[in-house]
Amino acid sequence: MLQRLYVHNFRCLENFELKTKAMSSSLLIGKNGSGKSTLSFALKIFQNIGRGINRVGQLVQSKDFAHGKSDVPMRFEIEVLLAGSAYHYVLALELPENFKELRVLEEQLLVSGKPVFSRKGAQVTVPRSAQDCEAQFFVDWHLVALPVIQEQSQTDPLHIFKTWLARTIILAPIPKLITGDSNGEALEPLMDGSNLGDWLSGLLGRYPAAYTTIAEYLRQVMPDIAEFRNDPTGKDAKSMNVHFAANAANFAVNFDDLSDGEKCFFLCAVVLAANKHYGPLFCFWDEPDNYLSLSEVGHFIQALRRSFQNRGQIIVTSHNDEAISKFADENTWVLDRKSHLEPTIIKLLEDIAVSGDLINALICDDIRL
Repeated sequence: MLQRLYVHNFRCLENFELKTKAMSSSLLIGKNGSGKSTLSFALKIFQNIGRGINRVGQLVQSKDFAHGKSDVPMRFEIEVLLAGSAYHYVLALELPENFKELRVLEEQLLVSGKPVFSRKGAQVTVPRSAQDCEAQFFVDWHLVALPVIQEQSQTDPLHIFKTWLARTIILAPIPKLITGDSNGEALEPLMDGSNLGDWLSGLLGRYPAAYTTIAEYLRQVMPDIAEFRNDPTGKDAKSMNVHFAANAANFAVNFDDLSDGEKCFFLCAVVLAANKHYGPLFCFWDEPDNYLSLSEVGHFIQALRRSFQNRGQIIVTSHNDEAISKFADENTWVLDRKSHLEPTIIKLLEDIAVSGDLINALICDDIRL
């Protein structure tokens, strides 16, 4: 479970800190440009590192410095609680004068306060253990060390942390890009949802019982659905077809021909099944109520919150009043920027004096941090 996220000098996030301890689900609200999507991009940097991307230039660029302040290091910190142990990962990046690409200034991973490795510049230090002496080696300044340090086993803290990062779910889906076709298996969804077919194949291939979880949710939102099938179309290729039945009639449609909202239902169902069958997972979903009708938003949000209540953690953003009403003040965060020249400010809604109805206050732009 994510405990704390700290970001400094990255786009509109300066000295930005989000603490989500004990929050299984939370909501981010704020005007366009307040920093909600930027937060998802910061989280995606950690996800990319967990998935093996270690070239700094593939993670951030010089234009990502807040207001061009390249003389100040860009800093990212994440604290998560995994299997009862507290993991704290730090990455600081700098851009020396006359350099075209950022490089690593500092990097560190601690578990329950004890360093797993630390780094200053190019030198990486792995502390002494009961069996081994302290190890020191050098890594190119333009490469992040976490993905390249070899873990010893599946119980190694490095493996546990990298797997958690890799399997985080960060979504801002584009239904037109979501297809039911797959050419392999994956347990690592893409932000736009375009590899849903591979994700579904990977999930069902390793956890066949996930089919029931997916089908149960889909029948709640599409009562006439009978089944969905991943039909082989080649050696490793599959294509999903969805079968409907009602009043003694039935018909099948290719997944690609579903509406945008129906594709989001499938995406939600796979999120719920993944969290149940190989979680607990962390999910950040940027505006999950997009593409849904007003009557569907509340059920959609409630299903996500229930799934993550006792397992995993989810953060969503929204401008929809029905979605906002499903969260309490103590787990709703308000983001604000006074102008594009100012950094993002974040506060819990319960710490803000809001007169009258929250939705009306948002509509009238009466909330000030």
